[in-house]
Amino acid sequence: MISVEDWAEIRRLHRAEQMPVRAIARKLGIARNTVRRAIADDAPPKYQRAPKGSIVDAVEPQIRELLEQWPEMPTTVIAER
Repeated sequence: MISVEDWAEIRRLHRAEQMPVRAIARKLGIARNTVRRAIADDAPPKYQRAPKGSIVDAVEPQIRELLEQWPEMPTTVIAER
């Protein structure tokens, strides 16, 4: 993934200086497809973390069952079970 600065530089070189994709790729040392993608994208790249599950996901149905039967059950008892 390229940085926001690289993205901005690619777009500047392409739009303001009319530099071809191949020349931009050579100058910045990145792949031509990366240059093409940066030119086509309207927004700068942003980091997105993959969604991560919770520790409780495996036992959530059992916890919900317990709470349906005993709504006032303390969390310490739920954790023990």
